[in-house]
Amino acid sequence: MKKHIAILTATVAALTLSIPARSEDKPAQAPRHVRSMSQTVTAKATVEAIDMKTRHVTLKSEAGKSFTIAADKQVKNLAQVHVGDVVEVTYHEAVAIDVLPGGAPPSSSVEGEAGTAKPGAKPGAAGVRRVTIVATIEAIDEATQHVTLRGPEGNVIEVKAQNPENLKKGKVGDSVRLTYTEAVAIAVRKPGK
Repeated sequence: MKKHIAILTATVAALTLSIPARSEDKPAQAPRHVRSMSQTVTAKATVEAIDMKTRHVTLKSEAGKSFTIAADKQVKNLAQVHVGDVVEVTYHEAVAIDVLPGGAPPSSSVEGEAGTAKPGAKPGAAGVRRVTIVATIEAIDEATQHVTLRGPEGNVIEVKAQNPENLKKGKVGDSVRLTYTEAVAIAVRKPGK
């Protein structure tokens, strides 16, 4: 799963620039879903020590390994953290691929939001980022199971289909929309909560 998401992330990154849009003469058809993947990882660590002068926090992982992090000035409410508190980090990433029949202008966009804990509360933060790339299908080679895509700045990339049946969901001139979403949440809790 991680390998597939890494490959798709590289594909998204390779297509992040923009080119002039094509005119759309045809009515838009409903997107055809090709594939979705997601995974969520959660890790916990217990606070072992805090040095407020240096803002260093020593944590002990669930596996028993101790490590020290530096909490920068963006970490609000560090004074609310105590030895024994549990820091929990949840990371989620997802990739969705859709074919847009009839094509769409190649494009790229990045959206994101973030937030932190209220004053006086335990430190915490959450953020989400979504990268969307629309690329045009330039060629489909069913024999090698490769698709050639032209990205937003005219950059061309060739990708191998994970499932050969997906090659039948699009044709030359259609567009592919790749959406990569990642989210992270960090929370500090008292032990046992």
